[in-house]
Amino acid sequence: MTLTKPTFPAPDHDHKRCTADAIDHAERVCERRSQKFTPIRRQVLQALLSSHRPLGAYEVLEELAKSMPRPAPITVYRALDFLIENGLVHRIESRNAFLACAYDHDATGMVAFLICERCGSVGEIPAVPVAQSLNAAARATGFAPKLSVVEITGVCAHCQK
Repeated sequence: MTLTKPTFPAPDHDHKRCTADAIDHAERVCERRSQKFTPIRRQVLQALLSSHRPLGAYEVLEELAKSMPRPAPITVYRALDFLIENGLVHRIESRNAFLACAYDHDATGMVAFLICERCGSVGEIPAVPVAQSLNAAARATGFAPKLSVVEITGVCAHCQK
């Protein structure tokens, strides 16, 4: 994973630029993979980009309803599945919510999520060594790990100030 942006954007960052960059990234990923970035997929991603905090599926629906007729929940879930499969969205397990991602991940795609307990923002950092260590420990017990998710709660640097 190549990090070119801060883990937690400053509260006064140019969010319009941030959102535009993420949409551009999604377009490039879909083009590179010969995938269709349909209007509903774009709208779901834009809803998730409304902030740097994860949204539940029904929060995505509410965000979409502000600018279009309310889509069926299954439509949003299908769009979320597509976005997750293409590395454009992460599922935050502990929150049962989704987070837009504008990073190119390496082949492993293993990241740790840093979840701020004060502002609700989520950052991500590479976590290959941690995930590999956890998976190796699991395999040593005879367990066959399928998915490792590392979520760390705390307080981001902006909220500590």
